[in-house]
Amino acid sequence: MTPANVFSLATALSLSLACAAAAAEPTPQPDPQRDRTAILAMQGEYDVDFSFDETVILAPDYERAPAKRSGASEVVIVVEDSPARVVLQHILVDPKSGHVTKHWRQDWMYEAPRRFEFSADQTWHVRDIPAEATRGAWTQCVYEVSDAPRYCGTGRWNHGYGVSTWTSDRSWRPLPRREYTTREDYNALNVENRHTIVPGGWTHEQDNTKTVRDADGGSRTLVREFGFNDYRKGSDTDFTPAYDYWTATRDYWAKVRSRWDALLSQPPGLRLKTEIDGMALIIPLFEQAQRVQDGDTVADAEIDAAFAEWVEAAPADPVRAH
Repeated sequence: MTPANVFSLATALSLSLACAAAAAEPTPQPDPQRDRTAILAMQGEYDVDFSFDETVILAPDYERAPAKRSGASEVVIVVEDSPARVVLQHILVDPKSGHVTKHWRQDWMYEAPRRFEFSADQTWHVRDIPAEATRGAWTQCVYEVSDAPRYCGTGRWNHGYGVSTWTSDRSWRPLPRREYTTREDYNALNVENRHTIVPGGWTHEQDNTKTVRDADGGSRTLVREFGFNDYRKGSDTDFTPAYDYWTATRDYWAKVRSRWDALLSQPPGLRLKTEIDGMALIIPLFEQAQRVQDGDTVADAEIDAAFAEWVEAAPADPVRAH
């Protein structure tokens, strides 16, 4: 027998044994309680580093943009906690001035039947999640500072080797603020997100593809980007102003969330009538929250008026139409 034949036989035997071992090994069963423990581990006080690097160029004549680096002091507060739903609110604090900024929010739902998807400029459609995709999985939905929608992803937690990691499917999201304030050459990100609980904190990795989506459904890609957000506990920042802000305004923001939820709980979804920065709605909502923090009362009709001016039902969903 020639050496090549011996190698081929050994390789075939090795693959056969590996397949037999894989077949004999039981499929990991969903463990929603362990998953939920991992999600809740993201609460706390952090120093955060945000890093974004363009990597693989996909379009002719595209020039890779400079890397972006920034940092922040951020507290993550548990807003809701039930067996199948966890809501985490992020709040920024400037270490020097103590100035507070309500930041993004992440909602986690176990075996969610549907989610919203960024489908066109300023438009999110509500769509069913296939049963096989949501079975044993958690859907994470991320929201803007005004609690307006950003994006959702669905995936399963993996606790192998004692490390808890959640990886999403690929989905669409609008441009982040760090991009739409400086460039206009693309209008959507195709993303996969990964959250990992690590000693002393957690990380958020982003596999982003910067894409131009046309109104007729066509698209072209420009470049891939790797994002890495590193949340490290042990911050020296005094987060008292953040807790005080949330104590004073959480009931107000609960009312705001309920209005978004009513529009995003079932089809068709919603469309924002603001510019891409959303400031036309962010400003009145933040001003109302400030009034509440100062001890004033904001009537429900005032919140409704802001929504009536800047938010409307999404047009018919072209995906559902087919």
